[in-house]
Amino acid sequence: MSEPTSMDVLVSLSKRRGFVFQSSEIYGGTGSCWDYGPLGVELKNNIKRVWWRDFVQTRADMVGIDASILMHPTVWKASGHLDHFTDPMVDCRECKHRFRADHVDALPWVHYCPATKGNKFTIPAGEPCGHCGQRRTLCPQCGKGELTAPRQFNLMFKTFMGPVEEDAAVTYLRPETAQAMFVNFDNVLQSMRLKLPFGVAQAGRSFRNEITPGNFIFRTREFEQMEIEYFVNPNDRVDGRPADEYWHDRWIEDCMAWFRRYGLSADNLRLREHERDELAHYAKRTVDIEYRFPIGWSELMGIANRTDFDLKQHAKWSGKSLTYFDDERKEHVVPFVVEPAAGVDRALLAFMADAYREEEVRGEKRVVLKFHPELAPIKVAVLPLLKKRDDIVRTAHTIRADLAKHWRVVYDDTAAIGRLYRRQDEVGTPYCVTVDVQTVGDSERGEAGDFRVTIRDRDSMEQARVPIAELGAVFRELLDGAPWSQAARRYPAPAAKASGP
Repeated sequence: MSEPTSMDVLVSLSKRRGFVFQSSEIYGGTGSCWDYGPLGVELKNNIKRVWWRDFVQTRADMVGIDASILMHPTVWKASGHLDHFTDPMVDCRECKHRFRADHVDALPWVHYCPATKGNKFTIPAGEPCGHCGQRRTLCPQCGKGELTAPRQFNLMFKTFMGPVEEDAAVTYLRPETAQAMFVNFDNVLQSMRLKLPFGVAQAGRSFRNEITPGNFIFRTREFEQMEIEYFVNPNDRVDGRPADEYWHDRWIEDCMAWFRRYGLSADNLRLREHERDELAHYAKRTVDIEYRFPIGWSELMGIANRTDFDLKQHAKWSGKSLTYFDDERKEHVVPFVVEPAAGVDRALLAFMADAYREEEVRGEKRVVLKFHPELAPIKVAVLPLLKKRDDIVRTAHTIRADLAKHWRVVYDDTAAIGRLYRRQDEVGTPYCVTVDVQTVGDSERGEAGDFRVTIRDRDSMEQARVPIAELGAVFRELLDGAPWSQAARRYPAPAAKASGP
């Protein structure tokens, strides 16, 4: 098992190549808020698009919604967020730094050691000072201040609806997308005439006023989720098992397979069962898919059996019936719910970390992001071998415009061809198209063009000479999942490569 890529490497690459920027950076930045740049937004949209296609569009038992971020404040009372969505926090009286009380002992701590005349040391979490034997009692950040007693801190952002704050109604930015699917259960059921089991999906922004956010885009205060609420009849049985338990296991398997299908190594994925004492107040069972991030094994997504808690709570607080009529048993039932919930930002970080490679090619380092083609921000880069030849440049622009009707395609002529290849490798572009003199011909020498271009494969660095007229069909084949060897064998390799690999 290879060691994971460091977070510093990913942060540097993300800024340099336009994946992720610090929010409001020119003003010093906004804590734990991030902006997705030109390549980051493409990668993020591709993740959401593929997830929606695989889990909603292609399934007969799934529908989607897009609900408002602002909801009636009673929603959060009914759901338990006002009472339970809290973390214990402590503050340093000296530096004012805030920590989760249950995380303090897991942090390295600063110590001014009296046995060494007050020298400053940073000591690993949970360990005593090697000089004086003292253990941490003060703030781990500054090493000087005492910590306050723990107090509960609600993670929801509060805001006001109305023109005057004093008279306005208090409401909250949603901390999850799930509740909108519960309160819209009857609307969806009646409008779409669905039969159990069925699911409702939503991808959208959520907000949590995290006490200790950090680790780049792993834990942020504003983030995107991809959530499904899959409703099942608790009276049904599948393969001799209660329906909710059967479907919970099915969703765990399907979600794990989805991450592997789009590039995450099996060695970097594992399942973690929640212990009884850590289950959320609504959960019968929860299983996390964990990924070996640069910060260690951490949650990538969770799949919870929420039972009938949410629908019953919203029925109780709203006075509206949220049931399903079971035709077979001639009775109303409150469905159980299985919830697969993934964070888009964490998924993006995992896909980047797993795709990152450093290779040596002809004595030089090659950095490459080996994204699955469906996730890659740019599908094809069109490169002119000579930017001073108008006919080559014109042909390259025409090819780019034609391919761009179907995929995200870029044109670049700002460096020599070898460097252009390396740039595209570093951002994960699966294929490059090079237009050269052989493509357009040389009128001064009386040589006609062959109207072929060189396609280069990112992973193998192999090349093939393909007619311009066939480019669309070739890329459709390759980007639909065909292996390079299958497509390339129909075409000759270049007689002389445009440049190095």
